[in-house]
Amino acid sequence: MLRLPAVAGRFYPSNPAELTALIHKYVVSDPSTPAIQVRACLVPHAGYAYSGHVAGAVLARIALPRKIIILGVRHYPRGEPAAVLSNGSWRTPLGDAQIDEELAEALKKACPLLREDSVAHRTEHSLEVQLPFLQILAPEFRFVPVALGTVRFEQLAEVGEGLARVLNNRNDDVLLLTTSDLNHYEDDATTRVKDRKAIEQLLALEPRVLYDTCRHETISMCGLGPATAMLTAMNRLGVKKSELVKYATSADVSGDRSAAVGYAGMLFS
Repeated sequence: MLRLPAVAGRFYPSNPAELTALIHKYVVSDPSTPAIQVRACLVPHAGYAYSGHVAGAVLARIALPRKIIILGVRHYPRGEPAAVLSNGSWRTPLGDAQIDEELAEALKKACPLLREDSVAHRTEHSLEVQLPFLQILAPEFRFVPVALGTVRFEQLAEVGEGLARVLNNRNDDVLLLTTSDLNHYEDDATTRVKDRKAIEQLLALEPRVLYDTCRHETISMCGLGPATAMLTAMNRLGVKKSELVKYATSADVSGDRSAAVGYAGMLFS
């Protein structure tokens, strides 16, 4: 199966040269800080103009492996609530990114909730916008796309348990690249207050508290499901170290402080 780009020319440039230059602009490495191995990261998935600099700051810090699970959101109601694709490739203006069939099959076996489904992925942008970064920074990478639409904690925890089993049983390095934006379309001051509450629980590696905080505080974190699953996996793997690399809101770019979206870039090692 070849999955064609759905948001090229809207969320990121469709011209390969322009896209490459933009990614290099966002990914600026500090020569005094060597790239590190991490088990997972959290990056945003808005248009590059708004959140690309946050994603780039995170990915510049990571020694990227050749195998990556991209855990994203199913924004639209179509398709399975926990959707995976296990073969084929995804096209971007930079070429085709190959799905890792062996890793996908291992993940489906470890987590029966995941269902093979192209419909959930067809127009979903949260995973697609990660691929050009990876194509520039790790040209030989292969990936597994997972889109979560479920909002039930028990199912999200089950996905996280399955992810942990897969990551724990492998002899090679696999990065769990999780994507989420934070609070949506409230004024900038309110968004920053709400985002801080969510970030505190992400840093504390508390999946249940993160889930409950977002529900009780009406924090419209679109990737709450993927983040909850990721934190569950990190707990099972014994991960203790977390870091906020960069935080921003759309208002930092647009200047519109009446309706902002928050973005956090984080590492888990």
